[in-house]
Amino acid sequence: MEQVFSYIISLGASVMMPILFTIIGLCIGMKFGKSLKSGLYVGVGFVGLGIVTALLTTNFGGPLSDISELYGLQLGVFDMGWPAAAAVAYNTAVGALIIPICLGVNFLLLVTKCTRTVNIDLWNYWHFAFIGAVAYFVMDQSLAWGYFAAIVCYINTLVMADLTADRFQGYYEGMEGISIPQPFCQSFTPFALVISKALDMIPGFSKLDIDAEGLKKRFGVLGEPLVLGVIVGALIGLLAQLDVKKVLFLGVTMGAVMELIPRITRLFIDGLMPISEKTQEVVKRKFNGKKVYIGMSPALVIGHPTTLVVSLLLIPVTLGLAVVLPGNQFLPLASLAGMFYVFVMVLPYTKGNVVKTFIIGLIALAVGLWFVTDMAPAFTQAAKTVFEQTGDKAADIPAGFEGGALDFASSLFGWVIYKCVAYLKWIGAAVLTLVTVGMVAWNRKRIVAEDSSHNEITK
Repeated sequence: MEQVFSYIISLGASVMMPILFTIIGLCIGMKFGKSLKSGLYVGVGFVGLGIVTALLTTNFGGPLSDISELYGLQLGVFDMGWPAAAAVAYNTAVGALIIPICLGVNFLLLVTKCTRTVNIDLWNYWHFAFIGAVAYFVMDQSLAWGYFAAIVCYINTLVMADLTADRFQGYYEGMEGISIPQPFCQSFTPFALVISKALDMIPGFSKLDIDAEGLKKRFGVLGEPLVLGVIVGALIGLLAQLDVKKVLFLGVTMGAVMELIPRITRLFIDGLMPISEKTQEVVKRKFNGKKVYIGMSPALVIGHPTTLVVSLLLIPVTLGLAVVLPGNQFLPLASLAGMFYVFVMVLPYTKGNVVKTFIIGLIALAVGLWFVTDMAPAFTQAAKTVFEQTGDKAADIPAGFEGGALDFASSLFGWVIYKCVAYLKWIGAAVLTLVTVGMVAWNRKRIVAEDSSHNEITK
């Protein structure tokens, strides 16, 4: 079983997801041609995201490293990016079986009315496998601790997906019946809630209600994500002291990234929506018309204009912050492409306000840098073990460095679970269990009350 799932995962998202979505489509009653087309759209979307990510890492990795050397930035945690985190996640006994185990947990919670979300975002199950793998290694390769950490993360993410679904659907157009059960995105929801309310208490702050469209109107062509991308890319080239030709190339490349991402996310929507609509139809029929959410990839909405603008502005700011932040040892380079995913669950609470979203993102990422630094020893231990056992080059950390990644290692969920398991052990396990049981009980009470209210109205 471990070899089977390891082989499937090794295919990568661009091959794995079309196969899975074609099978899902056939299982829920869609015709083969339509199922295959939906799956291929998703696969092509992942190929497109891979190309855009490569544009960032390939073309900007060198200049950003040059900046680090030119200005004497001595940071000891090397940015491995999400490929290393995924390699650590799936190349362990925990990761190999994470998909069937989590699907079983999801089904159990669904039939007991403890969740409304059916999480079919199978590729991003690596996030649960990652925290499970870290717990597995720091607890002397204990499978019990590994699965405990992964399942706790999975359950709490499902509950958060339920709690945020209405607001998510209300903000993003065309997302009816969809929730986001991805722990990295949901980890920023508490930041959005608390900081957004705190900012609203500041007199006059509400007047700074600037959305991406308002930015375009106020600054004209300079407010366009495409043009902002060109400017930021060129600035990075200037800071790296490159020649004019390379500066202009970096500017156009960053502009291309800002322009291509919304077009690529359209492919995800075209592929996932037929599956989503049919799945909702089947699930509602099986559950007697009860409200059910389909858990989807956050890639569906990362092309939102506010996400692009704020991500773009935060790239240079985060680099500067990493240098001056006390206690931080992590300089994000390869992980910068993951910046777009920070804001998926932030925007529904800021209503697309660029200023508010920027402040929340800045604070959340500052805290995230500390999280990555703190988890670096555990990440390094796990990555080195995986590299020794599998030879996977994605997990090969350069000599003299520890390893880290912004992707999920900067997540509130991941860090809290890691600290509870690694440092508090049984006490931490008890705390995590109580919190998880409490969240599930609260969610079930809410679901039962909503269903009762719906039944009364129907009668």
